[in-house]
Amino acid sequence: MLCVFDVNETLLDLTPMDAVLGGPELRREWFGLAIHTVLTVTATGGYRDFAGIAGEAALEVAARHGREPDLAAIAAGLRSLPAHPDVEAGLAKLREAGHTVVALTNSPLATAEAQLQNAGLAPLLDRIFSAEQVGRLKPAPEPYRQVLAAYDLQPGGAVMIAAHDWDIAGAQAAGLRTALLARPGVRPLPGSPEPTYTVSALTQLAELL
Repeated sequence: MLCVFDVNETLLDLTPMDAVLGGPELRREWFGLAIHTVLTVTATGGYRDFAGIAGEAALEVAARHGREPDLAAIAAGLRSLPAHPDVEAGLAKLREAGHTVVALTNSPLATAEAQLQNAGLAPLLDRIFSAEQVGRLKPAPEPYRQVLAAYDLQPGGAVMIAAHDWDIAGAQAAGLRTALLARPGVRPLPGSPEPTYTVSALTQLAELL
């Protein structure tokens, strides 16, 4: 099975950004605004660089709260995020079971490569893909299709693993199997089809596939 992983919040823990952005509430507001922008840009048929979206969201959230954002510190923080505690063992378990393991992110490719290298996960991944390569952000179908095309697979031969309901919905629409990583506070998108699998930790996934 081709296992396709989202990166931010799925593999990598965003909580260290609290210190840069002003606390957990501002971090959640920032990331939520960035994703809201991604969904709007995608729904209206456009494309924008996700790093730029994240920076603009940081400026907006800082302005709302009378703060001065340090964009250099935000960029550095994003490139040095740690992996969630279950990730390394989960990826290793999937590889040992014979699955192909890749990442697919909205972040620019250079950013994603730096993130995963710095987190120590790059050696556990067969390839890293970015929506930048197709000029469309997830949850548009093109990013998912580029991964399938790279491995000459039909959609049913791949499973998208993400801690985001919108990413799961996009993969479902593209025909992929899906696994919702139900980290604290994560729930399926209301009214959408159930994910193929739901797990609370990546170490559970190899047992289900």
